[in-house]
Amino acid sequence: MAKRLQDNITSKYFDAAQKLYSRKARRKIIAYVESYEDVAFWRSLFATFETDECYFQVMLPSKQSLSKGKKMVLLNTLDTENLGKSLVACVDSDFDFLLQDTTNTSRKINRNKYIFQTYAYAIENYQCYAESLHGVCVQATLNDKYLIDIQKFITRYSQTVYPLFLWMVWFYRKHDTYSFPLYDFNKWTHLKGFRLNKPYESLDDVQRRVLTKVTELEKKYPDDAAKVIELGKELIDLGVTPDTTYLYIQGHHLKDNVVMKILIPICTVLRRQREEEIKRLAGHQEQYHNELTSYQNSQMRLDAVLKKNDNYKGLYLYLWLSKDIRAFLSEVNAQM
Repeated sequence: MAKRLQDNITSKYFDAAQKLYSRKARRKIIAYVESYEDVAFWRSLFATFETDECYFQVMLPSKQSLSKGKKMVLLNTLDTENLGKSLVACVDSDFDFLLQDTTNTSRKINRNKYIFQTYAYAIENYQCYAESLHGVCVQATLNDKYLIDIQKFITRYSQTVYPLFLWMVWFYRKHDTYSFPLYDFNKWTHLKGFRLNKPYESLDDVQRRVLTKVTELEKKYPDDAAKVIELGKELIDLGVTPDTTYLYIQGHHLKDNVVMKILIPICTVLRRQREEEIKRLAGHQEQYHNELTSYQNSQMRLDAVLKKNDNYKGLYLYLWLSKDIRAFLSEVNAQM
């Protein structure tokens, strides 16, 4: 109770403090985020909306401890009265966006105009946006050659796991986290033995596993099969289609067990090709050594490039999020 009172006072303080400033002073809006890794994403997003009238300060949810995470962000800001024009919360959607009104938390997140959510499962899903991944490889290797169509590969992966994803969401909407939990979905849908010379064999393997599990679920829960199909039709309005499913699965799973599994061998070959080209074109050993050293020093670690990837700003989920912020600021400006 004391903690809630303190945070309520804090929120009111942010609003009251603004009234002490002249009308020409820039209004500061505190934006709580889940972790250090989230700061860059939200700072970049909010920067596009800052004006002479207002700006955002992105920060972790507590000045008194190192506690982080979605629960910490929402702990004191979940109730609308604890948020306001000077304080907002920024969170990964996880499954809350897809759960809509089926849980208390998802209901409040989806209805609260002062809570901004990624809509995708997490920020990692943005960073793994299929259309941007060739560019990630180019930045990591400084080699613009195409070895495989990465966007096509990710799209086919997404289509492959879609039927199983619907079953998982179906159970979560029923508050059943035991029949087919997230970690089971990840186990059945990760890439195994990706080979660059035969890339689609790994997807064929995923497809066999998905079909096996879907068949098992249909036999075990025959009354739910038709309802799962209807759920798929409903989720279209939330942006979920076979082609876009990968944006809604767990971000860490997508990054570590799918995207990095294909980008690492691609970048390895691209770097080797570039090094062989340098060797072929060098006039003498010293030139080869100097050029190779220069090339190697110019490279960036693949995981670092992926983490900094922001070529997702045309993605519909990002546009939805931008629209939410624009509406929020319109309300704030109207009250000033």
